[in-house]
Amino acid sequence: MPKLFSDPEAIAEDIIRDVGTNLVVGLPLGLGKANHIVNALYARAAADRAINLTFFSALTLEKPRPSSLLERRFIGPVIDRLFGGYPDLAYAGALHAGELPPNIEVIEFFFLAGKWLHVPFAQERYISANYTHASSYLLTRGLNVVTQLVAKRVVDGVTRYSLSCNTDTTLDILRARGQGRASFKLIGQVNSELPFMPGAGDLRGDEFSAVLDSPATDFPLFAPPAEPVSDTKYAIGLHAAGLVPDGGTLQIGIGQVGDALAQGLIVRHHDNAQFHAIMKRLAPGAAPAESAPFARGLYGVSEMLIEAFLGLIDAGILKREVDGVTLHGAFFLGPKSFYRALREMPAEQLARIQMMPVSFTNQLYGDEDAKRRARVGARFVNTAMMATLMGAAISDGLEDGQVVSGVGGQYNFVAQAFALEGARSVLALEATRQAGRKTLSNIRWNYGHQTIPRHLRDVFVTEYGVADVRGKSDAETIAAMLAVTDSRFQDELAGIAKDAGKLPKSFEIPRSHRENFPERIAQALKPARDAGLLLSFPFGSDFTEVEQRLIPALQLLREAQRTPLLLPGLLWQGMRQAPDASNRECLARLGLDRPTTFAERAYRALVNAALARSGAG
Repeated sequence: MPKLFSDPEAIAEDIIRDVGTNLVVGLPLGLGKANHIVNALYARAAADRAINLTFFSALTLEKPRPSSLLERRFIGPVIDRLFGGYPDLAYAGALHAGELPPNIEVIEFFFLAGKWLHVPFAQERYISANYTHASSYLLTRGLNVVTQLVAKRVVDGVTRYSLSCNTDTTLDILRARGQGRASFKLIGQVNSELPFMPGAGDLRGDEFSAVLDSPATDFPLFAPPAEPVSDTKYAIGLHAAGLVPDGGTLQIGIGQVGDALAQGLIVRHHDNAQFHAIMKRLAPGAAPAESAPFARGLYGVSEMLIEAFLGLIDAGILKREVDGVTLHGAFFLGPKSFYRALREMPAEQLARIQMMPVSFTNQLYGDEDAKRRARVGARFVNTAMMATLMGAAISDGLEDGQVVSGVGGQYNFVAQAFALEGARSVLALEATRQAGRKTLSNIRWNYGHQTIPRHLRDVFVTEYGVADVRGKSDAETIAAMLAVTDSRFQDELAGIAKDAGKLPKSFEIPRSHRENFPERIAQALKPARDAGLLLSFPFGSDFTEVEQRLIPALQLLREAQRTPLLLPGLLWQGMRQAPDASNRECLARLGLDRPTTFAERAYRALVNAALARSGAG
């Protein structure tokens, strides 16, 4: 059995005594970090420069940091409620401050999106890696310690530990250790909120060298609340839902598109007539490739297990079994309701959700014949930041070298889509983005950085439709991408392509694709929104009802800041129009019910008007 500790400093001392002063410590991606042990090792190394400490990790989770007065008043109580007891990772604060001690190194292969832009310590030490390659990079760097948050279960007096949320790379390096290709200490920290997941990550106690288990080091799991699904995201998700065949296989990446896609599939299954009506309004003259309800159902195999998958199980869509399993995942992260649902799920249902190594979910090598038989009709749905007219995707970084997030599993799934018969890679992106007061197209002629090269172009989806570009010529690809481009940028981009000799001079964008404007999307989705088919939070929310009413109003104010002429109108409207009872409740939530300063009175008026215009009041 492992050595048991109740004190983080004591377990850190034991690790150093056991391993030595040259520590190469693997930390799981995201949720599975053993924060108290990590912080104790950091503190020891910071106090003793004779200790060389390297953390190798991905997706360091941090609490939100609000800036403006409204942000602080809105998100402050949410942080206290959802993250109040979550222990901050000491190394993250040092990285942001540029104060990482010289004997401590932090290396990551995936960032929380945008969190480490222009932070030299993080950017310099980032490793660009496919998710499936991370474990081998760990081993070549001399990994000697792995610390992981675990769930605990005692059955008939025998203690077992579950890797729970992060079987991803840990199971792969444990296999290497079992084969004699690695030697490291596995250290656990027990967390009472972590669901005990059955399967390959259910380990005997003797797999661990030491375990930290104490009420004093228990903490609430990091639980980012679900974000509201915008019209743009819903349009993208609905288009993607029209690509998924019954009896197929589904993978979903990180982001709101997953919620939108899942809800689109649920509408398609349970209210097929409404699904057809929505799609007819959304894409006139372009019927979805797949639109029938799910008789055979889907099988899920996804590196990330998200709450939307549970919604698909409850809806009777995710039901095709492979060896008794309907869903294989490699890591999970989500809101409190998601963790609670997994903890409280009946054992026979939970057994059909199996957590696996990332080598299983993200690639075909290893029992390839069985994987090919299972992964029929596969649709791998992931997001991109930008795409080029000739079908390259930009998903992880900028052309100046700054890393936004990481490659993660995206290339893995694109490769699978080309290796599996009948499979497709679907890359979803919003057609435009805001840069200050300017609207920019996310579909570019070219870009100085690529995540997925154009020779692996397949299917792109924006809010304006589907561009199927696999096996197409450059001219055909450009035409298809222009059809899903925002119409404010179509002519300019078409002109560049023609000047480059990649598009015939006589080419014209069809009239049916000349109305690609946000207003058309909002109008097309409004009947389904009003009917309650496309809720802002389709799978529930950790935000209160008042907070949910405030979110669209605060989003409207954020957008108004980019249009200076709009703000005076909102201010005037808010001062003239007295808030109703519902709006007063929202204003009180922000501490603006009894303003005492000029700034508070101005904010009160702006929020009051924004509530009225957003329909939240």
